[in-house]
Amino acid sequence: MNIYNCSLQDLENYFIKKNEKKFKARQVFDWLYKKRVTSFEQMTNIKKELIFDLQQDFNMEHLKLIERQSDKDVYKYLFELPDKNTIEAVLMHHNYGYSLCVSSQVGCNMGCSFCESGRLRLVRNLLISEMVLQVLQVEADLNIRISHVVIMGIGEPFDNYDNVMKFIDIINSDLALAIGARHITVSTCGIIPKIKEFMNNNKQINLAISLHAPNDKLRSKLMKINKVYKLADLIDVIKEYINKTNRRVTFEYIMLKDINDSKECALELVDLLKGINCYVNLIPYNETSHLNYRKSTKDTILKFYDILKKNKINVTIRKEFGKNVSAACGQLRANNEEG
Repeated sequence: MNIYNCSLQDLENYFIKKNEKKFKARQVFDWLYKKRVTSFEQMTNIKKELIFDLQQDFNMEHLKLIERQSDKDVYKYLFELPDKNTIEAVLMHHNYGYSLCVSSQVGCNMGCSFCESGRLRLVRNLLISEMVLQVLQVEADLNIRISHVVIMGIGEPFDNYDNVMKFIDIINSDLALAIGARHITVSTCGIIPKIKEFMNNNKQINLAISLHAPNDKLRSKLMKINKVYKLADLIDVIKEYINKTNRRVTFEYIMLKDINDSKECALELVDLLKGINCYVNLIPYNETSHLNYRKSTKDTILKFYDILKKNKINVTIRKEFGKNVSAACGQLRANNEEG
């Protein structure tokens, strides 16, 4: 097993079973996440007998870097997993630091019609190690510290809920990467039972909802999940989440030309979200040759923004990244898979 799958408690239990002191788990964590060793032999304060056991029971296999593209303030990575499947991670440089968008699955079963990731179907969930290593290897590649993580890459995070939450525990731990809970965001298309589970985890992690439409008719055309969990039910559970956690929710809204960017859509969105402690992130669409959707014009996006703003909806327009790279989520993987 890859040792990056292990939480601190997992390693403590491992050493206890070997009749060793559990503090050795902290020593191993320190070597892995602070000193960033690449072999067990480098763990010089652990006795040879235990090094041998670690070598027998675990591996430290990293992801294979297949391709890296870069543009102003953005790096896009294509990694190969041990089973030869591929995933993406995207690093963005903001004025507040470096933010990494992490994948949680190989492919996606949600089937959103505008999304490149869902065009190639779900193969499997990512292991904890395969998420942790996205962060570690991007940091090592660029010699930087990642301050923010968004689980918003290939896959639906709440479809791989347990592994995603364990991944968050590791990167949030002061003994590992020490990325603050408020600097970690999980994005979901709206799996209501998992949102309810998430609201009870007592962590300060941010929740983002992929909304992309202000009514059921349009959202069901764009997002299959809406046929299972209707918009009214999703909004109800978000209100419940806010009341319980006292945390603001982000609604992501991709701007699709002549689809969901009209004045009428903006006003419907105002009615839907009025009174909710949230903000809307308007996202210029990254076009791809595999899908027919087009990006809304700058003027249309600004008019949409103004309607929300004038109606007292907190709203931002996301900075565009990666005009000269395969920017759409899943596009680099699709190009590699399909040649």
